[in-house]
Amino acid sequence: MCRRGKFRSPAHLGPSHRTADRLGWPHTGNAGYRIRGREAAILGRVVLVTGVARQLGGRFVRRIQRDPEVDRVIGVDAVPPEHHLGGADFVQTDIRQPTIARVLAESGADTVVHLDVTGTALGGGSRATVKETNVIGTMQLLGACQKSPAVRRLVVKSSTNVYGSAPRDPAVFTETTPPKSLPSGGFAKDTVEVEGYVRGFARRRPDVAVCVLRFANILGPTVDTPLASYFSLPVLPTVFGYDPRLQFVHEDDVVEVLRIASHEPRRSTLNSGTFNIAGDGVLLLSQCSRRLGRPTVPLLLPAVTWAGSLVRTLGMTDFSPEQIRLLTHGRVVDTGQMRETLGFTPRYTTAETFADFAHALGPGLLPPQTLAGAVDRVAALSARAAGHLQTHSAN
Repeated sequence: MCRRGKFRSPAHLGPSHRTADRLGWPHTGNAGYRIRGREAAILGRVVLVTGVARQLGGRFVRRIQRDPEVDRVIGVDAVPPEHHLGGADFVQTDIRQPTIARVLAESGADTVVHLDVTGTALGGGSRATVKETNVIGTMQLLGACQKSPAVRRLVVKSSTNVYGSAPRDPAVFTETTPPKSLPSGGFAKDTVEVEGYVRGFARRRPDVAVCVLRFANILGPTVDTPLASYFSLPVLPTVFGYDPRLQFVHEDDVVEVLRIASHEPRRSTLNSGTFNIAGDGVLLLSQCSRRLGRPTVPLLLPAVTWAGSLVRTLGMTDFSPEQIRLLTHGRVVDTGQMRETLGFTPRYTTAETFADFAHALGPGLLPPQTLAGAVDRVAALSARAAGHLQTHSAN
């Protein structure tokens, strides 16, 4: 039994008894209640959420329960969460296993929010486990959704990693921009495969509203992502000669846009389709390091790759090849559809998101003002040196 939420085995996932008792409906023991033996009805919405053992999943579960139109929330994960899930029911099951179909069928969920697509493992799991959960787990979940006539809405957490990071990338990616170079491995390749399976599901079940949210790098006081771990290093290794543009989205905005995608669209909006989700503006990696007070160590690309292998071996952070490409070429996405079609405006800009993350992270080796001043002085000296060289060359 889970101490952090109400544990329910798959056999006890019918609608809440209090709902039936209040309306005088007899229990059926399955996904609904019988009214005089003929018409089935469920009061309110039933939302099933995967990946609730992570902080983001837990926050979303607690938030969605407060919506008056939501009657029940079922949280699913392979391990019990360390945090509270409020009044949600928790079912410990691995989405890679066929049992997820039974959980979905017996819960009667009409909305599925798939958050168990991530780049890091829980409890020290391997990269192979993460990939299986992302890809095989998504396949099993979509198969269960396809068989369930109750499912009417599917929300999938994806990532702007699907665009990759390459030297010839466009300045800004829209949702329809094809990547110059498809990701060849890691979490980025997982997201490409996941979205492919989701598109196949949408073709087979056109009656289900499908919303895919491509999040930029998620940051905030409580997030645990590879990029957050990178920024936590005392010294930041960077690629010599590159200063990539980065976008961030605040964890609070992530929870809110997931809530919007989980409901029927508001007037003049549409929450079916694929949307880039990011805060306004961009930050250069050099700006990030100065605001953290963490010095950078520019390295040639082969040395950065070696350093990435070293920190992965030491368990300091998951400095994967795809993250090295991001920290080399950067990535910026257009968010016009997020605003105009989805009707969502983030509370935090990219800069504000990073400031909140930096405040929670604490000071680095150097005060940000001191580091910024030192960087500016070095840049000024370099500019003067370049000017002298040009003068001598002219003479």
